[in-house]
Amino acid sequence: MNQNNNEGFFERVYEVARLIPFGRVTSYGAIARYLGTGRSARMVGWALNNSHRCDEFVPAHRVVNRNGLLTGKMHFGNSSTMRQLLENEGLIIENDEILNFREKFWDPIKELGQ
Repeated sequence: MNQNNNEGFFERVYEVARLIPFGRVTSYGAIARYLGTGRSARMVGWALNNSHRCDEFVPAHRVVNRNGLLTGKMHFGNSSTMRQLLENEGLIIENDEILNFREKFWDPIKELGQ
């Protein structure tokens, strides 16, 4: 992907992430599948890692790996910020894993359609 394609993809990721409801989470792969780029979960992660540069807030803390693990926690300034943000929204986290992950999972394909 060239730089312009990356920027367009990143913006699409941010648009989806902004739709994740308070108290819910999704995965990098679920966003990638919704965008029609199912093998680009890592690119979704890279986009979210750069989301702090956006003018409009992107709730990147609501995106975790497919097993409910806080794999992106190191990108939030310190290792506990992501957990604290999610716990403030009612999620239960133990050892960097969302315990009620299936219950709180938000699938953009099911919620937004294709």
